[in-house]
Amino acid sequence: MEVDYSLLSTLYTEKLQQLRKRAESSGISKSGSVEVLRARLIRKLVINYYDLSWEGIQSLSNLEIGKILKIFGIKSSGSHKERRQRLWLHLNYDSRRLTIGYLAEMNKDNLHQLCKELELELSGNRTVLMGHVAGVLTSQLNGWGRIKRSLRRNGINSPISRINEKSNSNSNKTKPHQDFNYNKILTQAMKEDSVDYLINEIDKFDSITQDDLRSLQSRIDDLERMVGTILNGFGGNWGNNSLDLLIRLLRRRGWPIENTVVRNRITKVATNIAEFKGANFNESLYKLKLENSESTINRLRQKLSGR
Repeated sequence: MEVDYSLLSTLYTEKLQQLRKRAESSGISKSGSVEVLRARLIRKLVINYYDLSWEGIQSLSNLEIGKILKIFGIKSSGSHKERRQRLWLHLNYDSRRLTIGYLAEMNKDNLHQLCKELELELSGNRTVLMGHVAGVLTSQLNGWGRIKRSLRRNGINSPISRINEKSNSNSNKTKPHQDFNYNKILTQAMKEDSVDYLINEIDKFDSITQDDLRSLQSRIDDLERMVGTILNGFGGNWGNNSLDLLIRLLRRRGWPIENTVVRNRITKVATNIAEFKGANFNESLYKLKLENSESTINRLRQKLSGR
C-alpha cells in the first residue's frame, strides 16, 4: 500500500479553512464539517487507487480494510463486517448528524436504504429498521467520524519505508546517520537560492513551462517536508529510489512536473535540500550533487558581481 505520509500528516493537523482551500485547489467539494472534508481529502488525495464505493468495500479483505481505517485515523479493530460498516459510515455520513435521535426523523425508505448499506436485516416496519441502525451506531460509537485526538494535535511521523519496502531494501546500503536530524529546517538563504534556481533564465522557455516553474516558487516548504520524510524513511540515503518516490508523491499532490525542464529542476532542488539535511548520496547521484553545488556557486558569484 503506497501512502504519502507527509500529506496525510498535514491533512490530520490542518484546520477547516486550510482544508477547504486544499479541497478547492484539488477540485474537491469543500462543503461539510472538518472531519467530513478531511475524510474526503484523504480518500481523493492519499488512497485514490482504492475503490471505496459500497461494492468496492465489500471486495476488500479484512486486512486491507484494517489498514485503510488506520489511514483515515479512526478505530481499526473489530470483525470484518464491523470494519466494513465503520468505513462506509466514515466515508458517507457526518457523525454529528447521524445520531440515534436523527434516526427518529427518517422515513422508512431512507432507513431501509441505510440498513442495506450497513448489511442489516431489511424486513420489518419503520421502528424495527430504526432499531437495527441504532444498534450499529451504538456499537460503533466514537469509532468513526472523528480522527484520533493525538493525530489532530501532532500528526504522524510514519516511515516512508512502509510505502516502498522493496525499494528501501535495495537502497539502504550506506550506513545511516543514526543521530542526525533529517527534519533540519532550511535557512532563508537556502530557500531563496532554491527559488532562484527554479526560475533561473526562465524567459528562454515557453509560457507553459514558465507558469509551471513560477507555480513551484511558493512550494519550497512543502518540498522540504517531503524530502525530510523520505530521508527518515530511507535511513538518510538519497538515491534513485528516493527520487522515484518523490516524483510519485509530487504527481499525487498535483504538482506540474510532467514537463522535463520542470521535473529536472525540482529534483535538483530536492537533492540540494537533501544534502543540506545531511543525506548520504549513492554514486549515481554524486555527480548531480556536484553539479548542483557548482551551479549554486555560479549564481552566488553573479549576485555578488551585481549581474
